[in-house]
Amino acid sequence: MARNDGLQVRFWGVRGSISISDPKSVRYGGNTSCLEVQCGDRAVILDAGSGLRYLGNQMMASGQIFNTDIFLTHTHYDHVCGIPFFKPFFVPQNEFRIWAGHLLPDKNLRSVLSTLMTSPLFPVPLEIFQANLGFNDFLVGDNLNSGPDVVVRTASLNHPDGATGYRIEYRGQSVCYLTDTEHVAGKIDQNILKLIDGTDMVIYDSMYTEEEYKNCVGWGHSTWEAGADLCDAAKVPQLVIFHHDPDHDDDFMDKIAEAAEIRRPGTLVAREGMVLHTTRREATLNIPQYNAALAV
Repeated sequence: MARNDGLQVRFWGVRGSISISDPKSVRYGGNTSCLEVQCGDRAVILDAGSGLRYLGNQMMASGQIFNTDIFLTHTHYDHVCGIPFFKPFFVPQNEFRIWAGHLLPDKNLRSVLSTLMTSPLFPVPLEIFQANLGFNDFLVGDNLNSGPDVVVRTASLNHPDGATGYRIEYRGQSVCYLTDTEHVAGKIDQNILKLIDGTDMVIYDSMYTEEEYKNCVGWGHSTWEAGADLCDAAKVPQLVIFHHDPDHDDDFMDKIAEAAEIRRPGTLVAREGMVLHTTRREATLNIPQYNAALAV
């Protein structure tokens, strides 16, 4: 989590549904959802999929003490499976606040994560963590803060069991994170449109192509084409395709990237290790640094 004077996004997990280990999918990556958003000298973590483990390894290697917010879109397994393996949770000096806005009135975030780490699903309980952890439930639609100058706006997403979309704002820059959500064919989601209005970057659930989606209606995921339509409607300069289907290998993702470039020039396909800046329309893929983080 290096200091950056602007707003920077780093992708630690880009895959949907289940993590994969496949030699045909190494260029885009196989870990599930996890992003690190750097706002000046403060970082925000979005989702806690298997990519969270690698982020945690880098944090531990830095030797720093952390006071950080983790915002979950929802608590389906692929978005929280990194939590038991996040090493900074075992450091007593660290402080983390975990947030969720999708849960029903009879559930709360702490109890859901406690169930995740309950035998026979997992051998050790949530209480094994030594860091100061806060579990925060909010009402989707609330505006939150993550330290000075960092505003987090929220909106509901169309997904089974509910999900929350986030807009991170920092000193006039912003990025929107919209996964897992399903569009309605031929319609623009007005709820999402309101959230992304005026933003610099949209990271969007693009699990399916339009052809695949015909057989997956009701499953809670969208297409990169629907993401392009949303960004066109809101005049968003940067679309990032995210939450890749585990059956989409590198060659398939290359074809999506080619089609997206034709449909909406400048569209990017998320890769693990990719770093994006809201002030520059370019992507950096720092392979040596990323591989070093993986080896920690």
